[in-house]
Amino acid sequence: MNENRAGLGYQDFEEVREKHIFYIDKTDFIREWWENADKVTLITRPRRFGKTLNMSMTECFFSNKYADKGDLFEGLSIWEEKLPDGDYKYRKLQGTFPVIFLSFANVKATSYEEMVFKITQVIADLYNENDYLLRMNLLNENEQEYYQSIKPGMDTKIATNAICSMAGFMQRCYGEKVIIILDEYDTPMQDAWISGYWDETTSFFSGLFNSTFKTNKYLERGLITGITRVAKESIFTGMNNLDVITTTSDEYATFFGFTEEEVFTALEEAELGEHKAKVKKWYDGFTFGTHTDIYNPWSIVSFIKKKGKYDTYWSNTSGNGLVNQLIQQGNQDIKQTMEYLLQGKNFEAEIDEKIVFDQLNGSTDAVWSLLLATGYLKVLNVRTLDMDEEGVGEEGDTWYTLTVTNLEVKKMFRRMVKGWFGGNAEIPYNNFIKALLINDIDGMNEFMNKIALHSFSSFDIAKNVSDDDAPERFYHGFVLGLMVELSGRFEITSNRESGFGRYDVMLVPLNRERDCAYIIEFKVHKPSKEKDLMQTVTNALSQIEEKLYDAKLIADGFSPQQIRKYGFAFKGKECLIG
Repeated sequence: MNENRAGLGYQDFEEVREKHIFYIDKTDFIREWWENADKVTLITRPRRFGKTLNMSMTECFFSNKYADKGDLFEGLSIWEEKLPDGDYKYRKLQGTFPVIFLSFANVKATSYEEMVFKITQVIADLYNENDYLLRMNLLNENEQEYYQSIKPGMDTKIATNAICSMAGFMQRCYGEKVIIILDEYDTPMQDAWISGYWDETTSFFSGLFNSTFKTNKYLERGLITGITRVAKESIFTGMNNLDVITTTSDEYATFFGFTEEEVFTALEEAELGEHKAKVKKWYDGFTFGTHTDIYNPWSIVSFIKKKGKYDTYWSNTSGNGLVNQLIQQGNQDIKQTMEYLLQGKNFEAEIDEKIVFDQLNGSTDAVWSLLLATGYLKVLNVRTLDMDEEGVGEEGDTWYTLTVTNLEVKKMFRRMVKGWFGGNAEIPYNNFIKALLINDIDGMNEFMNKIALHSFSSFDIAKNVSDDDAPERFYHGFVLGLMVELSGRFEITSNRESGFGRYDVMLVPLNRERDCAYIIEFKVHKPSKEKDLMQTVTNALSQIEEKLYDAKLIADGFSPQQIRKYGFAFKGKECLIG
């Protein structure tokens, strides 16, 4: 650290080494990947975990464009690796292969046509960078004509075969098969699902990947990175040559992200060693395979660069949109589980690492699988069922105990929930909280109607969601909002047993001298049984009394005067509190 600068945003290995930017040696990845000898490797890791820098490192090592750049690796482990006879094992490999390095990181689009155009732009750039091939008398007239046809907006039939064709030209030129590296392959996938052009996208990628990685006779090795493992059935159809490495795999576990030893050494060198315990609380928690105590590099480098300032560095970067959407529009189970997570608790789920995007709206486990893959959740424990457990699963099923990764992510979730209600100046959520605490029912009604009017649409726009579901989705989002705003003042629970039933929301004050306890019951107006919203409110309050929802509070020593009870009645986006 004394000689190398902590710099953010550097993803080019050559630049990092030549400018003496802070770098932790991950070159053993090259050795392990090469010796594994897999034809095509897909590695998934959350964003900002060094994927791009490692791919750039791999390109610099193998590409013949860097044949005279062996000095980039001097002093690093791959350069010092020796055979028993004392010969340097890998130095002779450096700079000996033609390499194609592509990235889809910037392929962000709101339509299929825009996505295809941007991908064809990436491919066209590849051809432009290698246009020396046109001047070497290697290509016949037809091939030259084909080469010239590669441009942004080209026909998709041409585009899906273009990378394979380039590999063929490069092999002819250099006499060696080609290493193909594709970074952030799934960035277009996420946008396709969010914006509604998933089917066309999977069809396009299936053709592209089949040509590039499955049937490509010019391919030496393939290396693909992304955040998620998209199901083979979607885009990797028939690719039996694909080795998939996910966050639960042991392979390459310590090469993406910083180990605790690496972090603590860096802190000492930066004269920030006294922060070790707090840094661990804020930024530790990532687990890859059986390797625990992995840290996000972006957070650690940012912390060092800012000379010991704690902040949500990783979660402040882009890429939270899909997670926010899935939780905000999620069903009752998702929001209730988020309540547990915000309270520091954990839960158990069955995880499928093959992310099927078109299942995200209907499968709760698919959502948790995505949040695990993207780094927002971590694995505490894994168990395999020895026998059928009633209501749980079948023998052989694997269940994961999950919780929020660390304090940084927890703060991100809290900020996300606040944004649901506080992102619009017309949504006076804080004013509602103030009215609640002083028992201002008129103010509560005024503010809640504004909140419901502006927020309902944010909770009910998921596919296959009926209007009847909207109040439920809003209610659970509302509870999360209460938890974020009042977590330092109340213990907030929902859907728990008390008396002869389950109350909707209970607020238990941490300071009984200052605050009352609250019981809130939500009801949707039923026109066939209730003449107006006031009757719905009355029914909600009656339910609180009849089912003795205050039994737990009374048992804990609260007097009836210390317990406030509210009924919330919904009719469309209209709300009445009494």
